[in-house]
Order: sequence, then structure tokens, then C-alpha cells
Amino acid sequence: MNLNSWKFLPCHLVDVRPWPFLTSVSSLGMTLGGVYWWHYKNNIVFLIGAILTLWKRTCWWKDVRKERWLGFHRRKVLFGLRIGMLYFILSEVFFFFSFFWSYFNRCWRSTDELGWMWPPAGFKGLLVDPFRIPLLNTIILLRSGVTVTYAHHMILKGSYRRARDGLILTSLLGALFLLLQLVEYRLRYYSVCSTTYGTVFFLLTGFHGTHVIIGNLFLIVCLFRFVKFDFKNFSHVGFECAAWYWHFVDVVWLFLFIFVYWYGFSLNTGL
Repeated sequence: MNLNSWKFLPCHLVDVRPWPFLTSVSSLGMTLGGVYWWHYKNNIVFLIGAILTLWKRTCWWKDVRKERWLGFHRRKVLFGLRIGMLYFILSEVFFFFSFFWSYFNRCWRSTDELGWMWPPAGFKGLLVDPFRIPLLNTIILLRSGVTVTYAHHMILKGSYRRARDGLILTSLLGALFLLLQLVEYRLRYYSVCSTTYGTVFFLLTGFHGTHVIIGNLFLIVCLFRFVKFDFKNFSHVGFECAAWYWHFVDVVWLFLFIFVYWYGFSLNTGL
């Protein structure tokens, strides 16, 4: 069969590329570098792994974008890309589920080491009021979910300028959320080493903040693709995946606000 005829098939036979293997290796290096950073206060291995992972994934997605322009992304291929993104988000759901499990396990089964209470003894009056910065961040993220949905609807209608404006506003709201999260961290009187509560709190909020950064980068890449007229009302799978990921980030934050901020604060103050 002529190799050029492959692009007329409903599926796509992907060419051999080194990116999956190299990305897995650099991701492993980033993970081990993170452990090394925690134990020995040296982040050079982590930074090298993170930079290599970002570079290799950029090359990988450039190839995916090139495949689209070559005509390989037919209906079944696009369906596969959507399903792959949904599976990825499902894996992220279980990732956060493990941390929430740890949180509720300590919250509802306190031990003598924690003073038989949650938050542990010694945290009285140290928790930040959830109806200040956390509530403001909740409003910001919910608003960003509205603007990214607005941008999606504008794409479907063919109004690309309004879609671009909605995407810009979403990215700015995401950046504002991260700035306020940093301010909140500066106001904390405890750290990741402050008993189980401090560890679980900073792991949950820290990993969520990391996902906000990734989601914002995802949206910024989509914004550059808007400028290059990559998206059409009948073909914008990349933006759909970015929007789904951003909505996932919104939902995780709602759980964080309700159970970690508000519920933990109510247990600490008796409200």
C-alpha cells in the first residue's frame, strides 16, 4: 500500500517518535529530583527534569499539531484524542482523591499524636478565615470557568475575536488566582512540616496550584493558536481539551474550599 494513502484511512498510524520514552525518563528524573529536593534542599535535579519534560512535551505536541495540518486527524482520530484527554483527567481525579482520603482519614480518625482533634492541637486561631482570600479565589475561579465556556461558545458561533477575548480574560483570572494564593501562603503561620495537617494542606493546595499553572499554560498556548487561526468552529479539539482541564481545576478547588478551608476552619473555631 502506498504510504501516502494512510492519511485517507479513518485511523492514523503514528510514525515512530522518541517523545513518549524521553518524556517518561525526564518525568522520572523530575520526580526523583523532587524527593532529593525535599531531603537535601537541592533543587537542581528537579529543575533539569522539569525543563526537559516541558521541552519534550512541547516537541510532542508540535508533532500532533503538524499531523492535523497534514490531514491525519479524521473523525475517529479526534474521538480518540478526546477520550485520551478524559482518561487523563480521570487519572488526575484519583490523584487528588488520594490526598483527600488522607485528609478525611486524619480528620475523622484523630489520634493521640494529634490531640484527638482536627485540626491538631496547637492550630487554634492559626487558620486563615475562608471567607477572605479563599472565598475571593473561589469567585475568581468560578468566573474563569464562565469565561472559558463563553470562549468555547463563541468559537462554535464563529466569533473568533470574542472567543479570543474570553480566553485572554480566563488566563488573567488564572494568574490573579495564583497571585492571591501566594499572598495567602505568606500569611500562613505554619508550614508543610507542621504535623499531618500542614503536610496534607500544602500538598492539596500546592498540587492544585501546580495544576492551575499547567492549565493556564494550556490556555496561553491556545491563545497563540488563536492568533495563528489554528482553530475553527468545526475543528478545535485542542481548545476543548484545555477547557475540560480548566473545569476540572475549578471543581477540585470547590472541594478544597468546602472541606479543607471552610470545614477545617469551622472545626477549629467551633462555628
